[in-house]
Amino acid sequence: MANHKSSIKRIRQNNTKRLHNRFYAKTMRNALRKFRSLTDKSEAESQLPKMHALIDKLAKRSIIHKNKAGNLKSKITKFTAKLA
Repeated sequence: MANHKSSIKRIRQNNTKRLHNRFYAKTMRNALRKFRSLTDKSEAESQLPKMHALIDKLAKRSIIHKNKAGNLKSKITKFTAKLA
């Protein structure tokens, strides 16, 4: 266990941030799962900008890495293009 007041506070802050980040990362994963289950191209095209914005926001806040964000955006764009 930590002995200093500042380290005890840092542990509390880290736990709070960890839970916050886990919530947003899980929300993004669920949104991606839902997006990938779409079969209608027009619906997917209308959802695509929202998905890009969500992914960019998480990358900006360092919840996911910027390269991972780019890879995800690329994959969902390809997915949308392949829909008939």
